[in-house]
Amino acid sequence: MLKGLELRDVVISKGSTPLVEINATIASGEVLSVMGPSGAGKSTLLAMITGNLAPEFHATGEVWLDGMNITDLPTHQRRVGILFQDDLLFPHLSVGANLAFGLRSGGSKRHRAAQIAQALREVNLEGYADRDPATLSGGQKARVALMRMLLADPCALLLDEAFSRLDSALRTQVRDLVFERARARDLPVVMVTHDLEDAKAAGGTVFTIAPHKN
Repeated sequence: MLKGLELRDVVISKGSTPLVEINATIASGEVLSVMGPSGAGKSTLLAMITGNLAPEFHATGEVWLDGMNITDLPTHQRRVGILFQDDLLFPHLSVGANLAFGLRSGGSKRHRAAQIAQALREVNLEGYADRDPATLSGGQKARVALMRMLLADPCALLLDEAFSRLDSALRTQVRDLVFERARARDLPVVMVTHDLEDAKAAGGTVFTIAPHKN
């Protein structure tokens, strides 16, 4: 079975205007960086991969993940994780409860607690399970969001300007952590970014979406 993410003859249009045309194979542990001006269709491509394409857009082509055609599967069955520029933690839940939201249903309470504790250890937040997310720094929130997504056991990772709101030092730290965790789990990654430094840090291939003419 071919591992990785494949975008086969994908074309995304709005009305009669093609926005994105791409053929790409992202191997496990590799990163495809998608760059281009605002409004070019970068985030729209991620929406197509996750199955959340807005109705004003039309897409053709296929998305394959680990040898399976997921193009027509509902979002929750695709096993594609995504991180946004906002951490999107639930403010009314503790850090541990936020992480538990990423876990699949089932399993004993003890086992789930052990999984949460291990996730926090992985990102140097041991003992933070009962903390209020509002008390966390930006970098800590980003780490919790990453581990919540990974606890859902995705087979691919999408990054939608995930580092853009972090200052330069924190951006480097969180970016390196995300890529490290993705490689450790052999996840193919598609990263949307405006920042060439993100693409350089990722290595891999850069795909640039040209501005479209109305």
